[in-house]
Amino acid sequence: MSHIDLMALVRDKVKGLKAYQVENLDEGTKLHANENPYPPSPELLKKIFQRLDELELNRYPDSDCRDLKKSIANRTGVSTEQIIIGNGSDELIQYLMQVLCDEGETIAFPDPTFAMYGITAQCLGLKPVSFPLNDNWDFEASSALKILAEHKARIVFISYPNNPTGNCFSAQEIQQVIEQFEGIVVLDEAYHDFAGKTFLKQMEKHNNLVVLRSLSKIGLAGLRVGYGIFPVLLAEQINKVRLPYNSNSISQWVASELLNDFTPVQNQIHSILEERDRLMDELSKLSGITVYPSNSNFILFQASKDGVFDNLKTNGILLRNLSSHPRLKNCLRVTIGTKQENDQFLNQLQKAAS
Repeated sequence: MSHIDLMALVRDKVKGLKAYQVENLDEGTKLHANENPYPPSPELLKKIFQRLDELELNRYPDSDCRDLKKSIANRTGVSTEQIIIGNGSDELIQYLMQVLCDEGETIAFPDPTFAMYGITAQCLGLKPVSFPLNDNWDFEASSALKILAEHKARIVFISYPNNPTGNCFSAQEIQQVIEQFEGIVVLDEAYHDFAGKTFLKQMEKHNNLVVLRSLSKIGLAGLRVGYGIFPVLLAEQINKVRLPYNSNSISQWVASELLNDFTPVQNQIHSILEERDRLMDELSKLSGITVYPSNSNFILFQASKDGVFDNLKTNGILLRNLSSHPRLKNCLRVTIGTKQENDQFLNQLQKAAS
């Protein structure tokens, strides 16, 4: 029987990492993952069940995702040659680093932001460098550009709107980074559908820009569909490292159907935005709670009292706890749910925070 020291074989850089953790509840109100609280429309669900009888699941999916790319191209106005489908946009973040960075080189991002930029970089033996956000959760391009130049960063990732702060950074500051940074600027627009803001048109003028989008936030989190819009030359290089058949047949077909008839999803987005405004207003009335502006489908807030997260979880309300970050002590992120879910959250929060 073989018995070797497995940990001795694991790379030192991986040993030092912590896995991306997402807490969960078996029952209760889950407002922690920035998902759409509404299921797909009855019409789409009916189509899915009918289509399942026709899909040849013993056959590989279309490796090039041609139909899905056409649907995305129709909605965005870009060419299909610019589009790459990912198993979530996380996969595309990894591909960008693989293609553009040798081991030991630097990628950059604001702080705080989406944790997977740094985790993925460390997994690949890259050096993650951050530039701080100010008290309004924004950044100044001049100081960010100095950091990018000093560390010779190859890529800068900008979440727009930013996760977990929820806001869109200043368009002028981002524009300055695009125009002056001598590397690739990745605008991660995973929450674009809630903000209605984008830098997509800037790709016509600047060939150092990449835009990432996701369908996870608007109803297809369980199918893991993300896509990137790249300069054609860069898309060709990304496709060299992309895993074959990285998007399955069901995900491709459902995503295409959702995009081709977007009205039901748009109605859901409208309901989420109405609830976001209501929730912002109600949170601002609670003593001991500081709430931050949001352009997304979630809200960041800070409790003056310790133990609010645990209290809510004990009472069946799960949020995202961000207290491990030095600038986010007692900060929680709540996803906008249905009116009923939001009311349950507000009721429990009022008890926990008082």
